[in-house]
Amino acid sequence: MKIMSGNSNMPLARAIAGYLELPLTDASVRRFADEEIFVEIHENVRGEDVFVVQPTAFPANDNLMELLICIDALRRASARRITAVVPYFGYARQDRKPGPRTPISAKLVANLITEAGADRVLSVDLHAGQIQGFFDIPTDNLFAAPVMAADIQARYGDQSLMVVSPDVGGVVRARALAKRLDNAPLSIVDKRRDRPGQSEVMNIIGDVKGRACILIDDIIDSGGTLCNAAQALMDEGATSVTAYITHGVLSGAAVSRVTNSALKELVITDSIQATEAAKDSNKIRILTIAPLIGEAIRRIADESSVSSLFD
Repeated sequence: MKIMSGNSNMPLARAIAGYLELPLTDASVRRFADEEIFVEIHENVRGEDVFVVQPTAFPANDNLMELLICIDALRRASARRITAVVPYFGYARQDRKPGPRTPISAKLVANLITEAGADRVLSVDLHAGQIQGFFDIPTDNLFAAPVMAADIQARYGDQSLMVVSPDVGGVVRARALAKRLDNAPLSIVDKRRDRPGQSEVMNIIGDVKGRACILIDDIIDSGGTLCNAAQALMDEGATSVTAYITHGVLSGAAVSRVTNSALKELVITDSIQATEAAKDSNKIRILTIAPLIGEAIRRIADESSVSSLFD
């Protein structure tokens, strides 16, 4: 077994390799003068089971091309099996046609990874479960919930908790976390616009008064919806609001928005390499999922059960 990494999140790849007590594969992923990507593997991978760690976060297109070219290089070097380890799967939010004449980009990216030569895909908290069906190769979707639940129990276990979904679509994810927290009660933020151009009205379904609220979601991008939801929960009498989000995309002014919000804390994983602004924020904390991914890689290599990780 070998672990290889592109440039998207080298610290995570090193942490995974450290968990598995393996060195990272000696390879260079660099740019030509015109920004074309070039990959060169400096050691023998013939007949090896190779895992390529490469989240496709910002810049999504560059990181996706790095992943595809790494896979192609390994295929041409006669690797026995190539697993694309994509902790954050970019384009996942484009998983259906929201209107006429629009693409389903998540399916296109799945096709590209398959055609490049990947034999298997490993991801974390896919935005929509049906994306697994976009691949014609085995796909494992890991969940960050066990890591988050352990952290919540350690820090907030003595408080009266309420798990909150920031929208109706995230109820399944919130319910799964609530079950791990000794069947904590569940609340939902219902947001709607009465007219185009008007601000969203937040309605809280459930009684959050006097409770420490845990907002759970898979992605935080601009942070607007999450910060508005935190304020609405505080207005309804919550004692505190902490957000646990798997993928901290945090684009634009998101870090500033979170820092100035009603959130007590935003906890994200290292599926995406955090920016310096996120690291410097006193409201943002990072949980590592390297042991989770590392253990899944070990089980895939050993042909043992991955799903039992979450029993």
